[in-house]
Amino acid sequence: MSPQPHTIGVLVLTLVALVLFTREKIPLQTSSLFVLCMLIAGFHFFPYYTPDGELFKTKEFFLGFGNEALIAVCALMVAGQALVRTGAMEPIGRGLARLWKISPSLSLLFTLITGAVLSAFVNNTPIVVLLLPVLISVSLRTGQSSSGTLLPMGLATLLGGMATTIGTSTNLLVVEVAKDLGVPEFGMFDFVLPVAITSFVAVLYLWLIAPRLIPNRTPPMADTSPRVFSAEIKINPGGFAVDKTLSDIRNKFDGRINIQRIVRGDNLSIATLPDVVIKEGDRLLVADTSDRLRDFEVELGGVLHSGAEASEDDGLQLQPGDQSIAELVITSGSVLDRVRVADARLSSKYGLTLLAVHSHGKETQASSKGIEELIFRPGDILLVQGSTTAFREVKSDGSLLVLDGSEELPHTSKAPLALAVMAAVVGLAAFGILPISISAVLGCFVLIATGCLRWRDATHALSAQVVFIIVSSLALGVALMKTGGADYLANIFVISTHGLPPGVVLSILIFFMAVMTNVVSNNAAAVIGTPIAVSIAQRLGMPVEPFVLGVLFGANMSYATPMAYKTNLLVMNAGGYKFMDFVRVGVPLMFITWIMLSAILTWVYKLY
Repeated sequence: MSPQPHTIGVLVLTLVALVLFTREKIPLQTSSLFVLCMLIAGFHFFPYYTPDGELFKTKEFFLGFGNEALIAVCALMVAGQALVRTGAMEPIGRGLARLWKISPSLSLLFTLITGAVLSAFVNNTPIVVLLLPVLISVSLRTGQSSSGTLLPMGLATLLGGMATTIGTSTNLLVVEVAKDLGVPEFGMFDFVLPVAITSFVAVLYLWLIAPRLIPNRTPPMADTSPRVFSAEIKINPGGFAVDKTLSDIRNKFDGRINIQRIVRGDNLSIATLPDVVIKEGDRLLVADTSDRLRDFEVELGGVLHSGAEASEDDGLQLQPGDQSIAELVITSGSVLDRVRVADARLSSKYGLTLLAVHSHGKETQASSKGIEELIFRPGDILLVQGSTTAFREVKSDGSLLVLDGSEELPHTSKAPLALAVMAAVVGLAAFGILPISISAVLGCFVLIATGCLRWRDATHALSAQVVFIIVSSLALGVALMKTGGADYLANIFVISTHGLPPGVVLSILIFFMAVMTNVVSNNAAAVIGTPIAVSIAQRLGMPVEPFVLGVLFGANMSYATPMAYKTNLLVMNAGGYKFMDFVRVGVPLMFITWIMLSAILTWVYKLY
């Protein structure tokens, strides 16, 4: 039977949506909003009547904003943020850092297992954000390349996310959409066994083989050992450098000081000639490591000065002995990610003075012209000075990562409470006492009410991209079901696989979903694929559950491309990976999980 006009329109829009979701230059939330607007406008101006003669109301497209799965996803993102902000998983991070010094090989295996297990209960984004600084810090201090660790770690969290209904937003969406279609609701651990068996083999691959497939890349943070910064030292009255020639200063340090420029007054630049006499108030542009910059500051009788921050008279300049220098790492999603230097206000917010920026291998002095317009990006390292108290508060706050010679992670006294709340959220849902959406929302309230999480952190945890892709995908799924588009696609699939055993049909469905999820949003693939999978199972006269699980598993196989999942992009940026690195490692992993899960589902549900 040929499709109706509304069905054709929805199918065309589905194809357009899938194309838009692959466009890197178009924000995903913009594409999602476009799809939602097209559905609303199309069905408003061209009303659709169901086969029963009832008018389909366009307000049904807005129901996604109140969908139980979306509420659960958002609440779990907020709860996961509390674990990061309070440092609730600090013991794990510190333990991994110590283990790496003892046995890198075993520590990699333990890191992969840890990331996978944690991701079964917490969204893998905060897990990756937690583990990235640990692995990068270990790499910087041991001199070992992080190429063979970061990518396997990121993929391991994707494996673990498949194990439970709350592991990823994709799982929650598939379970919720299937429930709306009359499929019995899956329990939290109903499909943990097939995932555990598959993950056992997959983790061995990530541990023993994947690191050998990855070329030695140079991460943005690993190209300087030690890192060289450029900063200005302002000469104070009575300091050693006053009335000394540049030659005298160089002789004092046996030629080890690299003075690149002398600035006098506001903009007067003095040539760095040996007989130039230094005056009080002059600013010497010096390039060296953070330790040597501190030595130069003391020996020359000056102060590390930042023109991009406040002036010396604003009370933020610290007395010798009270000040220390440390490095802040910009991680994706941190409060300084994509923030201009002029808007960062490190002095007023944190009591820290910006001295220099090391941006992807290029050092930039903080007082150079135009530094206020520099935008911080993940992987940038800031050299800052401040009091011990200021750094302690920054660590306790957990909003910035301090890389100051230790692997210490943010920690607050609220960490045990945050862990207890998260355990309660998972436990109440696991034992069927409360739906995950209700327990997660209640957990968020407790976390905020008890001070484990501030509203600012809670709002930062929410992703407009996730919200809009879920809402638009749900709306598109409703349109496919109501207009018969899902049945039409299911018929085509059944006809094209006619004569094949049901297990092979299921395997083809999983493979198709795995390919789609590496090209478009995994949430979109899951929501669109679930009703189609239900229709396929019904036409084959087979149990619906394995086909729904096939969509769930396939939509989670976001291994082969960096744009397939947001944590892939985090790992790609932090590790300096190329597109083909994901293909080289992710494609074999996709085939391993595809073959094993297909075989297990076929055997369990007897789809011979």
